[in-house]
Amino acid sequence: MTLNLVTLIILITVVLSYIAFSNRELLYKLLLWPYRMKREPAEYYRMLTSGFVHGDVPHLAVNMITFYFFGNALQRILTNTQFLLLYCIAIIVANIPSAIRHRDRYERMALGASGGVAAVVFAFIYLAPWEPIYLFFILKIPAILFAVAYVIYSYVMKGKDTRIGHEAHLWGALFGFFFMAVVVDPTHGKLFIEQIKAIPYFK
Repeated sequence: MTLNLVTLIILITVVLSYIAFSNRELLYKLLLWPYRMKREPAEYYRMLTSGFVHGDVPHLAVNMITFYFFGNALQRILTNTQFLLLYCIAIIVANIPSAIRHRDRYERMALGASGGVAAVVFAFIYLAPWEPIYLFFILKIPAILFAVAYVIYSYVMKGKDTRIGHEAHLWGALFGFFFMAVVVDPTHGKLFIEQIKAIPYFK
């Protein structure tokens, strides 16, 4: 039995995060720390590794459960190479704003796979914009409406000083959409537009 790419990424993320919960030295070596990166260019690996550690169990669980469902649906369409590029580059892209903005603030650090997960969710929405998404496993809404609300909320919240990386969510989501339109979809957007026009009847 071979592991698919989604399961493999989840296993790596869960193991590293679990170890990092009790190993602060490992945690501080892997998380995004712009202040150190500016002064130690060799530590720019943090742009990627920060997506494989999490702050606590709920943070890890929400990201990995979301990634599991959307990732498995998406991997039926993308090649392994496309999927891996989408996920890893999205983590890096999502970290760029924080890496620039906080490069002179010693105390500002970030971690988590949210940017990569957001990219996977929005890549799925690109392919199936009217597919229902169950918010909190209860509220059924069309994927495209969730996407619009998600982008607006992340944009509004990105400047606020909270523990949640709304800016990373926003850039990860936008990158997922961009990746599908440029790299995966041979029509470069026409497929998405045609699907948007085909509004289904509400059942």
